[in-house]
Amino acid sequence: MCGIDALTLAIRDVPDFPKPGILFKDITPVLGDPDLFRRAISLFADRHRDAGIRRVAGIEARGFIFAAALALELGAGVIPIRKKGKLPHKTVELSYELEYGEATLEIHVDALARGERVLLIDDLLATGGTAAASAALIKKVGGEIAEIDFLVELAFLNGREKLDGYPVFAPIVF
Repeated sequence: MCGIDALTLAIRDVPDFPKPGILFKDITPVLGDPDLFRRAISLFADRHRDAGIRRVAGIEARGFIFAAALALELGAGVIPIRKKGKLPHKTVELSYELEYGEATLEIHVDALARGERVLLIDDLLATGGTAAASAALIKKVGGEIAEIDFLVELAFLNGREKLDGYPVFAPIVF
């Protein structure tokens, strides 16, 4: 079985989570299987190995898992993008609209050097708001977005539309 097929089959559906009517795509079986997790990280690493990536930014919380492993593979640093009030040093913040309210994300002001190429990664692309806000934060502190990557994309939610202008990669699309 090819790598994408094995990864896709490992993602389980959890009905009515986090609320009734939602079919949650759970990637934890991929994370729990060392071979599958290695395959997932290799998909991204092979894509970016010679792309001059200096930092890999992960979106709280599952994006941190992918960012850390991928940064090691690429010889890059990790940038955590977190919810407001979770980072200990001076930050830059950005508030954005959610389907159900508003949220605020932060990044350290010194997370990267001006002009550094940054790969932004998260586990899943849904509506795109959080990824768009994260990309805007990276640009705000001087970074250059090389690409925005996700393991899974829920295409029917049209999240790519909010990421217009950025290259986006998701090997698994539902």
